[in-house]
This record gives sequence, C-alpha cells and structure tokens, in this order.
Amino acid sequence: LQTMSGNEDDWLALKPQEPSPSQCCGSGCKPCIYDVYEKELAQWERAKAKRDKSLLVEKKEQSSNSELNPDTFTAFNISSVEQLTEDTYQYKFELPGNSSLRLSLGQHIVLRGMVNGLEVQRAYTPISPGNAEGYFEVLMKCYEAGLMSQYIKTWKKGDMVFWRGPFGGFPYRPNKHGELLMLASGTGLAPMLPILQSITNDEEDETFVTLVGCFRTFDKIYLKPFLQDLARYWNIRIFYVLSQERSLEKLPWSYQENTYIGRLNEDLVKMIINSCRRKPFVLICGSSAFNEDMSRYLKAAGIEENSCFVF
Repeated sequence: LQTMSGNEDDWLALKPQEPSPSQCCGSGCKPCIYDVYEKELAQWERAKAKRDKSLLVEKKEQSSNSELNPDTFTAFNISSVEQLTEDTYQYKFELPGNSSLRLSLGQHIVLRGMVNGLEVQRAYTPISPGNAEGYFEVLMKCYEAGLMSQYIKTWKKGDMVFWRGPFGGFPYRPNKHGELLMLASGTGLAPMLPILQSITNDEEDETFVTLVGCFRTFDKIYLKPFLQDLARYWNIRIFYVLSQERSLEKLPWSYQENTYIGRLNEDLVKMIINSCRRKPFVLICGSSAFNEDMSRYLKAAGIEENSCFVF
C-alpha cells in the first residue's frame, strides 16, 4: 500500500499547475496560457491513466533553440538597454545567426516574469521590422507599482528573458486602404511602427498615413528622430497631442504646427479625419480607457466599426 500512495504523490507532483490570473496577459492570445494548461492537463490525465510517465516528457521543456513558439517560452539574450525617457526603455534581444522573428505586422509577443515568486505575463509588440535579422527590439514603459515593471527594472545586458508568441496582428496589405489613421497613446505607438516602416520601405505602397501620437509632455515623446524621419515621406503625416504641456511656444519650431495641447477629444478627432485625403481605416492602440474613448469619437465622426482595428 505504501508504494501505491507514494506513487499517487509522484503523479500529483507532476500535475500541471492551473495558471493564476496574473499569468494571463489579457490580450486574447491563441493559445492563451489557459489553453496551454488545458492541453497539459489532458496530457497528464492520459499519462496517469496509463501509468506511463514517458507520455509527459515533451510537457515542460523550455525551448533553447531561440525559435519563437506560441506554446512554450524561449530564452532570449538582452544585447542592449537604452533609456528613452524617465520611465521608458528600449531593449534589444539577440537572435541566433541572422535569423528573424518573422512577425507579421503589429503582432505581439508575451513576456514571462518572476516577481516575489509570482509569475506574471504581459504582451508587448516589437518595434523592430518583422524581418530584422539577428535581433528584435521592444519598447517598454515601467510603472511605479507594476509587477512586471519591477522585474524589467532589474534587467542588464547579457540577461536571459523568456518570450512566447507571436499572437494577434493586423492583417495589413499594401494599398488595401487609401489612408490609415493611427491613434496611439504612449507605448501604443509600438504596433504602429512596423506598419509605418513597411509602408515607407515599399516604393509600390502608396497608402497615406496620418499618425496621431498622444503623450503627456514633449519630453515623453519616444523615438523623436525616428518619427521625424518618417514624417519626411510624402505620404506620412504625424501629429502630436500633449495633455500636460502648457504652451506651444516652448516646443522646437519644427513641432509647433503639428502639435496640439490638451487631450485628443471628439472635436480634434473629427478635425483630423476631415483633413485626411480619403476616408481612413483607423488603427487604435493605448490603454483600455483610451481605446474606448477613441472608438466612441470615431463612431460620432461617422467611422463604422468595420473600418477600425484595436490592438
């Protein structure tokens, strides 16, 4: 009898742990961490019924061949850390050889962090082109009280970090839409950048783009030189909306005519839509409150739901 209950304990020790809510990034990934758990649980139940532990072998391996995978986490090495603003950082991760993540546009990947023994997962969108070889880059904002932020703040060059994916994405095709209107708040800029780059890199793609970036102050605008370069293209316009800036006079002259002070409200959204050359297809990315506000303003401006995509 002794051996039998010992055996039961062995099986219990191998049983997959149900994820805690903090482990779900909430971005609707397929497979979600809960889907992976259901799959592992079914596998464990099959193995237990047959009393065959070899059926569990593939279960827990973390991939180390640095191929991104939606089901298992893969370790990637941090090759550089760059602070962009007081609370925003750009991290560069190594890919072996000249391999690339091969993400389609606007796809996100999920990061796993351990904080005080708690596993946390969050979704981020790489800002490097999907076909970048040998590396990928992610823009991350650290919040005072954020669990994941506490983990990210400890990162140094050379650390190993675990990612899985890719998920989601916006099915972009060159010239499919006459004009794209991108409404981005803070790090919501991230999924817009690979799309902008693919448009400017493709001479055949004549899509007009109006990007509206919402930030608290001028200092908080990320990647200014990169955005200024994009704005030089004939088919790209960039506006900034700064909610806590006092006046335009303090801003560099080159920013004054395309920057608005205050919030991106219904009137401003209408005005920007009216200044588009064609009726735009709209991409939205920001906090859930920002996304809801924008969807409401767009509806008021006569843009139907099937002409919007929320990251």
